[in-house]
Amino acid sequence: MDFDFTPKVKELQGRVSAFMNEHVYPNEFKFHEEVEANRAKGNAWIPTRIVEELKVKARAAGLWNLWRPKDHGGTLTNLEYAPLCEIMGRISWAPEVFNCSAPDTGNMEVLLRYGAPAHQKQWLEPLLAGEIRSAFLMTEPAVASSDATNIACRVERKGDEYVINGRKWWSSGAGDPRCKVFILMGKTDPDNADRHLQQSMVLVPADAKGVKILRALSVFGYDDAPHGHMEVDLVDVRVPASNILLGEGRGFEIAQGRLGPGRIHHCMRIIGQAERALELLCKRLQARVAFGKPVAEQSVWHERIAEARIMIEQARLLTLKAAFMMDTVGNKAAKAEIAMIKVLAPNIAQQVIDWAIQAHGGGGVSQEFAVAQMYAHNRTLRLADGPDEVHRSQIAKLELRKYQHR
Repeated sequence: MDFDFTPKVKELQGRVSAFMNEHVYPNEFKFHEEVEANRAKGNAWIPTRIVEELKVKARAAGLWNLWRPKDHGGTLTNLEYAPLCEIMGRISWAPEVFNCSAPDTGNMEVLLRYGAPAHQKQWLEPLLAGEIRSAFLMTEPAVASSDATNIACRVERKGDEYVINGRKWWSSGAGDPRCKVFILMGKTDPDNADRHLQQSMVLVPADAKGVKILRALSVFGYDDAPHGHMEVDLVDVRVPASNILLGEGRGFEIAQGRLGPGRIHHCMRIIGQAERALELLCKRLQARVAFGKPVAEQSVWHERIAEARIMIEQARLLTLKAAFMMDTVGNKAAKAEIAMIKVLAPNIAQQVIDWAIQAHGGGGVSQEFAVAQMYAHNRTLRLADGPDEVHRSQIAKLELRKYQHR
């Protein structure tokens, strides 16, 4: 088995790393300072100058839309993109610099695969250019959205329009003023005997009449401005019937096409976060003295460092295996591997980041270092795109199926 990356990937790894070293790491805290300065002026929900300037540089450097699937105009396979996504993921806001951030990559993939030419012209092209942003409206506050058949948002056909009524939350990206389009999942046929054919996905302009952003939801106190995770109310929102994707009852089909790549992209990015957390942990331990010797010489930290390295390596290898299978046998055949890495990666990253917080002492839970924000961001990923419990259940069912008729 060959575990080495191709010369093309190694060259891109070098270029992405060099860009991060020159432009992103030096601005890591300046980004947050700019957001807070905007907040102090009365509005944290405006694009940052730093990201907008770096987007121009990344595009000029040819490091743009690296996520784009090879079968839809891209140049990289999932396996080739994985190590690049990991590098970008080391800082939570960095993927946007390369136009490789969630939820836009997943939404762009939906438009690439399922959008009509008119949809692609109106929404996909400006998304690919980084001129606008988007949000994905699936989760609802009134139901257990871990079972997506519970979705209650109503999408009713009335003449040449669909009328939408419902409430969504954790609509990441909806707080950004550049967000111009929502991809919304709602029920078009609530009486269908097949619960997986009741839902559809529809494109909703963010400024449509009846759309109201109610509030930003915080994650352990972070509101993630200017991106945000919003609660959105939709009252008698009317969109053209042509805004439906693929047709009525195709929502689950589209969701599976979107969430497979989205899940593995999350895993790629958070392995980068875990790697960086381990780096910060080691540097901190070597810089501090306690009880007469460097903290790095305390044996308890040797155990944790070793365990962290082992966990990161196993998560990376499973991510690469899942990416390889997606490329070679397809997302459906790779569903067990995608589910396994979606459970494993956030859990190992959470543990490594927690150890990094511990190594930083009181500063670790403050805004002084990156690790507290990393922990908050990572913790959401045990819920986003399906909670751990749902993925574990799927893994178990697939395993049991192997032995049913023996």
